[in-house]
Amino acid sequence: MKAVILPGNQEVKVIERDIPKPKPGEVLIKLRSSAICRSDMSLYYGNPLVGGAAAKTGHIIPGHETGGDVIELGEGVTSHKIGDRVAVYVAFGCGRCRYCLSGYYHLCPTWKCLGFDIDGGDADYMAVPAQNCMIIPEGLSYEVGSLLVDNVGVQYSAQKRLNVSGATTMAIFGHGPMGSAGVMMAKARGAKVIAIDVLDSRLEMAESLGADILINSSKEDPIAAIRAATRGEGVDVAMDCSGNGAAQVAALEVARKMGSVGFIGEGSSATINPSEQFIRKLLNVYGCWIFPIHEFEEAAQFLIDKQIPVEKFITHRFPIEEAADAFRLFNERKTEKAVFVWE
Repeated sequence: MKAVILPGNQEVKVIERDIPKPKPGEVLIKLRSSAICRSDMSLYYGNPLVGGAAAKTGHIIPGHETGGDVIELGEGVTSHKIGDRVAVYVAFGCGRCRYCLSGYYHLCPTWKCLGFDIDGGDADYMAVPAQNCMIIPEGLSYEVGSLLVDNVGVQYSAQKRLNVSGATTMAIFGHGPMGSAGVMMAKARGAKVIAIDVLDSRLEMAESLGADILINSSKEDPIAAIRAATRGEGVDVAMDCSGNGAAQVAALEVARKMGSVGFIGEGSSATINPSEQFIRKLLNVYGCWIFPIHEFEEAAQFLIDKQIPVEKFITHRFPIEEAADAFRLFNERKTEKAVFVWE
């Protein structure tokens, strides 16, 4: 089979690998869709964002936003059948700790990440535990199932925790694929959305997805602009999807008293003023990461019920043979969501 590996230093190789055999408790999946995520760029450069020693070898197949068909069952698998359309949950846990038992596999002390520690979906086939396979319901494509595993599902879960509704004015900082998913989810919930980014092209995408107010933070002060748009009150919910320290601080600044802030974009550091920015404002501040596995089904139904056009922010599709071009264009921010597809 064809598979991608990322040795680091912006190198991409498409290699031949044997088709894996499913072990007891696993299924073999023929891939139909595998999306590139911004976190994959850490592998592209050779500095894995998550994962252990295996992620640093450059031999792991990337791809953690995947969808495909079950074509073979390992010994003991009764939860799935051949022909099931599935998306694969990104985190692999021990299955016994309190976090795994509550569906938060990624909080397991021994968790492994698909596409970082364990071979992912940028390949023709993959073998994974059946317990990580989530049924893609009729009415959703493989591509949407793939995106629901990460940015779309993360936004569904985060906005559920942040109580985003038709009464909410929400500011979203950073409008790559995660921010785009945030706009779609917030508009489906009825919120008024303020989109902030430094690229006009990304703000144009946010507008096409329903954003109400656009702010280019390279041209104007986003904090002043948001306060002006909210009569000095600030927004009910602010979310940072960029991981940029300045944007994270701005999100704290623009949230109103007793409002909420969600941090999704991965970042290394930011200098904050806890007393002024959230203690004395009584803010609710949330870390928003991978959703619990049991939320996949309700998030999928939400997409169907609200008829959310997730495919709209997929701008590029590639065969696996063109992986080098796909990663280069995504890295250069010349795509929104880029997806590998198979016939």
